[in-house]
Amino acid sequence: MALEPSKEYNSKWHARIDAIRSQIGTIHETSLEAGHFDIAPPGSADLVLTFRNLHNWMRGGYAEQALAACFTALKPGGILGIEEHRGRKDKPQGPKAQDGYVREDYTIALAKKAGFVLDGSSEINANPKDTKDWVGGMWTLPPTLSQGDKDRAKYIAVGEAYNFVLRFRKPKR
Repeated sequence: MALEPSKEYNSKWHARIDAIRSQIGTIHETSLEAGHFDIAPPGSADLVLTFRNLHNWMRGGYAEQALAACFTALKPGGILGIEEHRGRKDKPQGPKAQDGYVREDYTIALAKKAGFVLDGSSEINANPKDTKDWVGGMWTLPPTLSQGDKDRAKYIAVGEAYNFVLRFRKPKR
C-alpha cells in the first residue's frame, strides 16, 4: 500500500534531517492546525518556517491565530519565514483563498497585525508563466495537476505556481 502524499513527504523529510542531524542540532517538530496553536513554549524558538500553508489556514478560518502562535513561540528578534502562492494584485483577496493563491500585501498585513515586522523578501520561487487564473486554482499546476490528463503538457510547461518568500522579524521590544 502506498503512503499518503503527506506521509510520504514527511518520511522523506525525516530521512533528510536524520542524515544531517549532527550539522543542524536539535529540531523540535510540532504541528499547527485548527485548535492546536501551542507550537512551542512562548519565546523559545529562533525560527519558524511555513511553506505554502497560509492559504490552508485562511481556508480553515484560523490564519490570524496561526500567525499569533508563531509570534508567541518566537524569541524577541526571532524570524518567521513564509512561502506562499502569490495571488493577483488586480483582484481582491478572498478571505478563504479558495484558489490557493494569497496576495503578498494581504500576507504582509496579516503578519503585521500579529506583531511582525517585514524584514526581507525573495523572488527565488517566481514563475511568470503562472497566470493565476487556472480552472482548479493553483492545484491545476504541478505537482498536483488536479485536471488529470486534460491539458497536462500545458500545465507541466507552466511549472509550479508563482510563489513569494517573505521574512518577518519579531521585534526585540
